[in-house]
Amino acid sequence: MDYILQTNNLTKNYSGKLAVDNVSLNVKKGDIYGFIGQNGAGKTTLMRMVCGLASPTSGVISLYGSSNLTKQRRKMGAAIENPALYPTMTAMENMEAQRLMLGIKNKKECAELLELVGIADTGKKKAKDFSLGMKQRLMLALSLMGSPEFLVLDEPTNGLDPLGIKETLEFIQKLNKTKGITILVSSHILGELEKIATRYGVIHHGKMVDEFSADELLVRCGENLLINTNDPQKAEQVIKEILSNAQISHTPENGIRIKGYINDAGRINQALVESGIIVNALIPEGERLEDYFLKLMGGVANA
Repeated sequence: MDYILQTNNLTKNYSGKLAVDNVSLNVKKGDIYGFIGQNGAGKTTLMRMVCGLASPTSGVISLYGSSNLTKQRRKMGAAIENPALYPTMTAMENMEAQRLMLGIKNKKECAELLELVGIADTGKKKAKDFSLGMKQRLMLALSLMGSPEFLVLDEPTNGLDPLGIKETLEFIQKLNKTKGITILVSSHILGELEKIATRYGVIHHGKMVDEFSADELLVRCGENLLINTNDPQKAEQVIKEILSNAQISHTPENGIRIKGYINDAGRINQALVESGIIVNALIPEGERLEDYFLKLMGGVANA
């Protein structure tokens, strides 16, 4: 399996304090890798090391299977920490500066990327007068200069309103699906990346707690199907006829709970109704994503 980024026991020590402590992280080609942790957990420090903005104290970084990071970083785009823009320059002037710095000859790329992120009409407005959402969009456009294969985004939804968050996440997902860009994206808001991530890494106090896929997360959160009917005993018999391996338990108030099988809810409902059973409720349930992550991080609350 192809890996875009791997770190092995990556460590960063600042004056005796371990900001990143022996972290091994694996981003596969095609991933939207959700990097989750509280503020101060070490997410930004690790991303800075990956992008060459900070030097590791120890450990190894591999990009595209190579330790030649200078060469491989040319395939990357990044937006780290707060939007770093030229405040007295327009969006187009910021893009032009980035194009010249990267040695990109295609002058049309600036306008094309501003159009892609939705800020092509800002005209002569200076970056210092942009809203935070506009600044984040401009940073995304800058990070996409040169058609990177791998994108590193540090808290891209930080400070945005709900609509801005929704639009940013949808845009990240679009980049992944339509352009095939592998994306490492961090957040301290646990529920946000659930909507787009295909794989997760959880970091706490500089240590990697765990890595797992989105499918593994669904299994770990123990999703169930809760069904309330007028005849739970008969309902159980019907369900076992169509789902012979289903684990079924009974609850108070005529309820039965099926472990998993949430995607079969429609088929289950149809079978029950055709058997003359009244279905009063059919509800997916399980441990909330936020609760699961809090458990991983020792029950600490979000910063």
